[in-house]
Amino acid sequence: MAEPRRARKHSGELAGAFVARRHQLHMTRAELALLAGVGRSPVHALEGGKDTVQLDGAVAVAEALGCEITLLTRAESPVPPLDPT
Repeated sequence: MAEPRRARKHSGELAGAFVARRHQLHMTRAELALLAGVGRSPVHALEGGKDTVQLDGAVAVAEALGCEITLLTRAESPVPPLDPT
């Protein structure tokens, strides 16, 4: 049986990672939004741990931070993309 959803915990961890990386790069939220090609709202939502952030905005911000979003199993193994062949 599947475990109950724990979005709050994970969104907080993800938010902290976005903030930490932005600080490592010495960027403001406005600079990050400009570099990512998004408005300030997606950056604010991601860093605030909002549960309903759009995936395309999250990917754009991650890429602007020099990162990528990867799906991991609970055993922390990366899930490979589907082979298109």
